[in-house]
Parts: sequence; C-alpha cells; structure tokens
Amino acid sequence: GCRLSPAETVTFRHNDPDHLDRRLARLEGRAECKLIVVEGLYSMLGDTAPIREFVEVKEKHGAWLLVDEAHSAGIYGEHGRGVAEAQGVDKGVDFIVGTFSKSLAGTGGFAVSDHPDFELLRLTSKPYMFAASPTPSSMASVSEALRQIETRPELRTRIWENAERLHAGLSAAGFDICSEVGPVIAVRMPDEQSVVHAWNRLIEEGVYVNLAVPPGTPGGVCLLRCSVSAAHTPEQIDEVIRRFTKVASGIAPANLPAA
Repeated sequence: GCRLSPAETVTFRHNDPDHLDRRLARLEGRAECKLIVVEGLYSMLGDTAPIREFVEVKEKHGAWLLVDEAHSAGIYGEHGRGVAEAQGVDKGVDFIVGTFSKSLAGTGGFAVSDHPDFELLRLTSKPYMFAASPTPSSMASVSEALRQIETRPELRTRIWENAERLHAGLSAAGFDICSEVGPVIAVRMPDEQSVVHAWNRLIEEGVYVNLAVPPGTPGGVCLLRCSVSAAHTPEQIDEVIRRFTKVASGIAPANLPAA
C-alpha cells in the first residue's frame, strides 16, 4: 500500500516508539498528513507492537495511526478485537485493517475507521475497485465466525492455555523461542540446513509447522513457526513438544536441546 501511494515513505526501527518520535519530529513543517502504519501481531516472530506508546507518539505529532490486526483479531483483547484492545488503546487507533483468512477462517479482508472521509477509500483504492466482491457464502461464514468470537470467549481462553503450554514446554526443552507467549510461536534454528532437516523430520513425525527461511524472515533468521488453536488438546500439545525434542536429538549443533 505504501508503494502504491504517491506519499513519501519514511521507515523507523521495528517496535521503537522513540525512533518513530524522532523521525516524525524531522518531518515537522513539511508533512501536512502523517500516517503511522504498524502491525498488532507480527506473524513471523510472533512479537506484538507497543500500540499504547505509538498512540502517544501519534498524538504528540498530530499523526494518524493504522494498525493491521490480521493475526491478532479474534485472539487478543477482552472481545477479541486485537492487540490495540488488549493494551486498552483501541479508541486511539484511527484505522484498523485485517483479514478474514486467519481467526475467521474465510477469505477477504476489511478496513474500518470513523474518519469522516473514510468512504473515499472505496473510490481511490485500486485493489478494492478492481477486485470481485466476496461471495454471499463466504460472508455468511465470516459472520458466523464473528458470532462465535463474540459469544464463546472460552475459545480464546483455550487458545491462550494452549499457547502457554507449548511455549513453556519448548522453552523448558531448551529451544530458542523468538517472543513472548502468543498464538504464533517461532522456534529459532541455527542455520538453513538444520531448519529444513528439522521441518522434514517433524512432518515424518506427524507434526506440521511452517518453515520460514531467508530472505522471507526478519534479520535472516531460520524458523520453525508454530500456530496453536482452540482445537488442540493438552495431550496434542505435549506430544508436539515430545516430537520436537526427538527431532532435535538428530541435529548436530550443540545449541539444540538433547532428547
């Protein structure tokens, strides 16, 4: 989206409100409209953004804040509205975008705002204008998924219990976990050869995780990316931990845990 727009794009260090503050200060007097774009939950490492601090910075500089809650909607917050709600600052976010393909198990996406000119996006967004409308069946599925999120908070509770169990188990086994507890648990591996070998061995053991390697990863790290859901049982989580440890025993580097 930034590349498609005619706007000047200025980057700042990942999850660094102080650096963002300094960047915006340098734009004073020459940028009439400033839009800060961040993600609530970063899908590769599983880390969350300090939305509260970003809200403070955007208010200081008269900017707008857009948060992509694609990987956090349905899971974070009392009502499942995302990381901004979980941090108690959802009212300070100007634009929220997300997808129907994660927690809602559908297709398509959304953009919402109470900005008075927000409807202009329908006329100026080429991806929106030249895309087919979602099918009625897809929207019915998404609507039902939203209803489940609203009426069954125990599903969120179960996801967090599973996430805590997997995170604690892998950490106790000696694996290098990239972030705090969350629905995305990324295990850092020492190199590409090791991560590909481990990924193939896990598949043989009946455990499917996402393989993530450079250049598609931040900082060139090699990852085994796990996603937990409310459908997983505690027994399944424990078995995943056991099979991770079993697979690690066949990999040479000393910084991997032994079986």
